[in-house]
Amino acid sequence: MPILDEKYETLNREEIKQLQLERLQVTLNRAYKNVAFYRNLFDKSNIIPEDITSLDDLAKIPFTTRENLIENQPYRMFAIPLREVVRLQSSSGTTREPIVVGYSKNDIEHWTNLMTRVLTAAGVTKDDIVQIAFDYGLFTGALGFHYGAERIGATVIPCSRLSVEKQINIMKNYRTTVLVCTPTFALHIANIMSEQGISPAGLSLRVGLFGSEPWSESVRKEIEDKFHIIALDNYGLSEVMGPGVSVECEHKNGLHIFEDHFIAEVIDPKTGERLPDGKAGELVLTTITKEAFPMIRYRTGDCTCLDHSVCKCGRTIVRMSRVSARTDDMIVIQGINIYPSQIEQILAEIEGTEPHYRIRVDRNGALDELEVWVEVSTNIFFDEIKKMSALEEEIQKKIEETFGLSIKVKLVEPGSIKKWKDGNTKN
Repeated sequence: MPILDEKYETLNREEIKQLQLERLQVTLNRAYKNVAFYRNLFDKSNIIPEDITSLDDLAKIPFTTRENLIENQPYRMFAIPLREVVRLQSSSGTTREPIVVGYSKNDIEHWTNLMTRVLTAAGVTKDDIVQIAFDYGLFTGALGFHYGAERIGATVIPCSRLSVEKQINIMKNYRTTVLVCTPTFALHIANIMSEQGISPAGLSLRVGLFGSEPWSESVRKEIEDKFHIIALDNYGLSEVMGPGVSVECEHKNGLHIFEDHFIAEVIDPKTGERLPDGKAGELVLTTITKEAFPMIRYRTGDCTCLDHSVCKCGRTIVRMSRVSARTDDMIVIQGINIYPSQIEQILAEIEGTEPHYRIRVDRNGALDELEVWVEVSTNIFFDEIKKMSALEEEIQKKIEETFGLSIKVKLVEPGSIKKWKDGNTKN
């Protein structure tokens, strides 16, 4: 499959490092001058941007965390005036509250180019019809793929969160060749197709780009077998840009990180020490072309390892292994990131609930489903069914409004979840 930007995707290691250093120094100076958080961070560490004279010196700078971003919401992390920000989007549930991110005109141009690289690496051309089944709201995934596909010249179908049945009908009638969504949603579509007796041979699909949640090789094989397509992984996060940080090529041997825009490190999540190639740890990313919302040594919370060897495809840029886990307690359901603390905060605001709750993740076919068990006060649990039902509906509505995700709620007897936590009840 072709390489879109050979100039940057096939640079030798010394050229990559020199380019990164030059762009890093520009980014550090902009952030230090315009973002109070970074200026204070540098000053407390007795560092100025001019002290960073090599990529190894980057380790002198403290990490940026998700908590730092929350504390400085909505605009205090911006490095340009708000009048120069051409778009605002946000993370989709990756924290206790969404993180607002901004883009300059140049940021949008860079992002579009990177998404064009991602799609090109998957073999997408102007002859393709791309069906995007990501949410077109504030979440960054859909628009990134949309702009990249249009830049290539492909035909885009912005399906967003249409029902599975409508997605299948569009796939058949519009002769979709490329599917973009989460891997669990792809499997859900495949299973419904099987129930309806629809053969993949009757479709025009040939490739799928799947992301926004961790997935395994067994899931890839299942998707490829059920759709008769090539299934490729891609990686990104809203805080850094959105999708477009890295992508698999046809060899499926790690995701190529676009090093002309990002500096990647893997650290021990406990000590913060850098880890060598092949050693799994937490991915840390530094943006070196972002104008509006630069991120310096951002701890992503994603577990991976790096490989600097040259890929068979000819790309020389570093590869990351597929994200295997999180360093925190985040749960990923249908591409939506959920923290238990978010559930706890919602329940704390509802009268009648107790402090104990339990989150269950079940699989209905190929689709993960979230169920929340909630202890309720004695007077409600043993009261009339009508009140129980109303409380259940209130909890369900508030959680669904927060995450944009259908869930189940089960009210349980006071003390039952605490006993389960203590090991005195069975799952």
